Amino acid sequence: MTISQLFNVANLFVLPFWALMILLPNWKVTRQIMSSYLPFVLLAVAYLYLFISSITPENAQALSNPQLADIAKFFADETAAATGWIHFLVMDLFVGRWIYWEGQKTGTWTIHSLALCLFAGPIGLLSHILTYWIVKTFFPKFQQNETVTIGEKAAS
Repeated sequence: MTISQLFNVANLFVLPFWALMILLPNWKVTRQIMSSYLPFVLLAVAYLYLFISSITPENAQALSNPQLADIAKFFADETAAATGWIHFLVMDLFVGRWIYWEGQKTGTWTIHSLALCLFAGPIGLLSHILTYWIVKTFFPKFQQNETVTIGEKAAS
């Protein structure tokens, strides 16, 4: 498999997980799938392969004492760029999964935060933190009622 193919497969691989969390968050199957670490293991193995493939003595030295110009030069390489992209995919999906489970646990609405996390991970995380704070501060009864509803759905 070429670097380009691995890049494309990784991009497509994450989409069903995002779709389930965003479109079907309360579905039993979504909860089962998102309780697994398997997607992260598979992506981490792809990342490890690319990471090892992209490390040269020159790159290792640049990464050990990072300077912006050296990092830019490092990511100009296709393998290094694919490595960095899969790093984003793994970490954004992991943060998205955390947002999803926090929403399930607390009853906080997460669709907007998950969508933002899919396209710009840290912004989605910030969105969820702010949403949770707003709901907790200004609508505490809604959050408690929603949590009970989710708990009741899970029990049935």
